[in-house]
Amino acid sequence: MIDLVKYPVVTEKSCRLIEINQYTFDVDLRLTKPQIKKLVENLFSVNVIAVNTHRPPRKKRRMGLVQGYKTRYKRVIVTIKPDQSIPIFN
Repeated sequence: MIDLVKYPVVTEKSCRLIEINQYTFDVDLRLTKPQIKKLVENLFSVNVIAVNTHRPPRKKRRMGLVQGYKTRYKRVIVTIKPDQSIPIFN
């Protein structure tokens, strides 16, 4: 299950969202909102209120003459109950 959550996102915006109990992750592209909700609740023992997702556009990468793309991912913003927190971001 932990392999489906690729990594937490630490940007300026995501750090501001932590103050209002919204946590940002990059997850596997095939996961749906109900699956993400169950996954976060099981991994971190929190109650999820809402799940917002989006898929950022692909970025081109070039190595010499070969041009390709970065791998796709889904960015997730998870809202949890106000009295709970996820220990990764402490």
